[in-house]
Amino acid sequence: MADLKGLSDLNPDVRDTLSRYCEEMIGVLGKNLRAIILYGSATGPDFVRKHSNINLMVILGEVSQPALKSSLKTVAKGRKKGIVAPLFLSDDHIKRSADVFPIEFTDIKENHVTLYGEDLFDTLEVDKANVRLQCEHELKGKLIRVRQGYLERGLLRKGIASLLVDSLTSFNPIFRHMLRLKEQEPPERKREVIERTAEVFEISPDPFLKILKLKEGMKVPDAKTVDTIFASYLAQLDKLAIAVDEL
Repeated sequence: MADLKGLSDLNPDVRDTLSRYCEEMIGVLGKNLRAIILYGSATGPDFVRKHSNINLMVILGEVSQPALKSSLKTVAKGRKKGIVAPLFLSDDHIKRSADVFPIEFTDIKENHVTLYGEDLFDTLEVDKANVRLQCEHELKGKLIRVRQGYLERGLLRKGIASLLVDSLTSFNPIFRHMLRLKEQEPPERKREVIERTAEVFEISPDPFLKILKLKEGMKVPDAKTVDTIFASYLAQLDKLAIAVDEL
């Protein structure tokens, strides 16, 4: 039995899925394995069975093709149970990349569970200037892609709904960090993050909350309603793009 930790406080569905998976990963990676870290919604109350993914980071001393290959069967079995193919990183890569991935690393630093090995994120430092720059880059880039996605799927009601749900998931981390840049502590739940962002940056939360309901399983409404939600969504994102530029 491997020395696993942090499982007891997790959602039972997550705990049961991860226990065997981590055991296998430890077995195939051996001494090269430094840590296994759980991050994302599976660490807390936003996890929704059959809708939420389980995200892991596997930290190695050396990330090589043989190490990746040895993990293929375990990863394939995990994907059938909702475990996304893990991020394989070296410990040195993490230490040298906080300036490149400030949003992602801050999120992991503040919301993760170390299941095995050393907690490398506990002492990781992230510069706020890099956070603001990435917020602007990500928000404006994703806004462009949302418009492009509409042009590709605009004649399909469910296609637009899928675009809205997928894009909102990618915007949530940006909202959290925009709040931090305004010296606000982001709430834990996604709904509350949206509401706080709307309040602080003076936008309407309505389209975001409607999209969140779609993500949570609400039936896709008629085409006219979906189009109205999309139009309002774009308008609020435009306002946030201006706001992040002014931070």
